[in-house]
Amino acid sequence: MTLTELRYMIAVYQARNFGRAARACFVSQPTLSLAIKKLEEELDVQLFERRANAVTITPIGKRIVEQAQYALEAAEGIKLIARQGQDQLAGPVRTGAIHTIGPYLFPNLIPRLRENALQMPLIIEENYTAVLSEKLKRGELDVIIIALPFNEQGLVTLPLYEEPFVVLLPSEHSLNTHTAIDPDMLEEENVLLLGAGHCFRDHVLEACPACQPKPGPDGEFEYTIEGTSLETIRHMVVSGLGISILPCTAGESISYSKERLLSIRRFTDPAPRRTVALAWRVSYPRPKVIDVINRSIHECDLASVIFCSRACKGQSLSSDKQQSD
Repeated sequence: MTLTELRYMIAVYQARNFGRAARACFVSQPTLSLAIKKLEEELDVQLFERRANAVTITPIGKRIVEQAQYALEAAEGIKLIARQGQDQLAGPVRTGAIHTIGPYLFPNLIPRLRENALQMPLIIEENYTAVLSEKLKRGELDVIIIALPFNEQGLVTLPLYEEPFVVLLPSEHSLNTHTAIDPDMLEEENVLLLGAGHCFRDHVLEACPACQPKPGPDGEFEYTIEGTSLETIRHMVVSGLGISILPCTAGESISYSKERLLSIRRFTDPAPRRTVALAWRVSYPRPKVIDVINRSIHECDLASVIFCSRACKGQSLSSDKQQSD
């Protein structure tokens, strides 16, 4: 087998179509199909199920694709070692972040990265944790920023900071008379939540059981208003639909600040919080990228977060022995 054949196989797996995979690899479809057939014959297994309108990976094929990704990254690592003076910080980095982190971290992070690694632009994607995880494992992303817990085979995680939650209130709400909010005080409130699939929704409900959706007027169906983003929820709080809970970095947003239509209240101690972390593949061949992103995040001015001590001491990850979670 050759590295080219492995690349073709991974392209078919990602595209779920031989024609699209061939175009992505800049070869003709017959050339790609022949290479896949040759690889299947050499391995004596069927990698893909071919149907009229779809191509699906077989169970053994998926395991081989995962190993092929490691092999290609190992080959890339050999090239980096062979090129003395190779700058790992030169070239784009495909970076993913969940929806409740990206909009509030990147405006702080990118200016620091331009100072620390000018030749390393970020290609950014915001998505759900499950989607980012799969793209990271397939090699479509280089590093992702997510909230713990996150345990995936073949991936390494590094805690960055702990982020307390805050309560978002309309300016005229009665809870504004309190300097800090106990979670039990939210029992009778209409707490606006993100929709299913957002891990922050799960974090809020776990930390504040009083925020569970309330029964509807008929007493049988859960009734709650859900938002597609934290900014959408912010607008609905201003309009008077209810209150909400945000991570503190989102709570510091300047939206509506001039009109003073919103207010923020902290929780009483111990305040509910989440841990934000970096994740990357064990086999990722540019460890200095992880170093500089880690260091740059710890240089960010993120109000109220508690940075993890390891990176604050400037410890490099490049020489650490990386272990899978």
